[in-house]
Amino acid sequence: MSRTDDVYVVGCGMHPFGRDESLTGMDMAERAVREALADAGVSWEDIGYAAGGSDVSGKPDTLVGRLGLTGVPFVNVQNGCATGASTVLTVAAALRAGEASLGLAVGFDKHERGAFHVSAARYGLGDWYAESGMMLTTQFFALKTRRYLYEHGISEGALAAVAARAFRNGSQHPLAWRRKALTEREILDSAEVSPPLTQYMFCSPGQGAAALVLARGDRAFDLCERPVRLASLAFRTRRFGSFEVFSPWLPPGPHRSPSVDAAEAAFRTAEVRPADVGVAQLQDTDSGSELVHLAETGLCGHGEQEELLAGGDTEPTGRIPVNTDGGCLAGGEPVGASGLRQFHEVVRQLQGRAPGVQVPGAPRVGFTHVYGAPGISACSVLTV
Repeated sequence: MSRTDDVYVVGCGMHPFGRDESLTGMDMAERAVREALADAGVSWEDIGYAAGGSDVSGKPDTLVGRLGLTGVPFVNVQNGCATGASTVLTVAAALRAGEASLGLAVGFDKHERGAFHVSAARYGLGDWYAESGMMLTTQFFALKTRRYLYEHGISEGALAAVAARAFRNGSQHPLAWRRKALTEREILDSAEVSPPLTQYMFCSPGQGAAALVLARGDRAFDLCERPVRLASLAFRTRRFGSFEVFSPWLPPGPHRSPSVDAAEAAFRTAEVRPADVGVAQLQDTDSGSELVHLAETGLCGHGEQEELLAGGDTEPTGRIPVNTDGGCLAGGEPVGASGLRQFHEVVRQLQGRAPGVQVPGAPRVGFTHVYGAPGISACSVLTV
């Protein structure tokens, strides 16, 4: 593949995650877009293709009324926690097809306080499933975590170690929501939500926005001193029998997560190995999910997570820096923006200009992973 056929990230912007009742979700999206455009040194009129995603905060294409009525093609995306990655995929495909040389991906959401309100019918399930309480994802993730810890001999202390590292990283990141470091003991002693997961082992529905400007290779190096190449981006849905959110049954025997399939495809297409990754973003809607995803994406073996955490390997200075901005645990999850937050952090890390803790040693390969209901995963590899 020639440089012309490649797609690069040349600009990124982000409205801080958290809660800001003075702004709408659209306000946050507009700010993220304008920051991304300024970062790339281009104007909205230069954008030839756009895609946007939001779960609850409006139709993204209506942003053109704020940014400029240029007639740009603008695709709306709604794909659960994979929404942000879906916008990147949509824009990248258009650029590779020659539809434009510059594109923009944006995601935003402004969720209410409390647990996500999810309709059973939206997922093809009957009212009985919601009435049983299983539409509350905290219960599903707790069940999955309990089973995983048992199968692989991992202690509950590892759950606290994941969260403590997330809050340490978030405390040093200006765009994170939770800016206070917590000890493992404070996390273990916090209110029990769904055993073995406590209050500070879960992320919260949040508010925020993120945006990227993408360019074809024939434009990227004219716009950016250090563009980041989108080496691969792979999506996969669940296979038969996989243990997923809102799955009311589970057959006996082994199962294969869509995260395994997506990660394998992403590494294969990019022609790199998990061992080459210098900075990673993993879906950590709860501490248990990060433990599971570390192994499912190939960054470690099943059962090795506790040793990795104890040895500091997932710290910013470790062998596999994970969620250097605090992830979902410290940032919360505005669904439409969450995947783009991951791209924002990895791009800035690879360019050596991270807003928070900078990974030392000039990493050259980054990795992102999202996972959402009812069993979809997207993984990307980014390189410089």
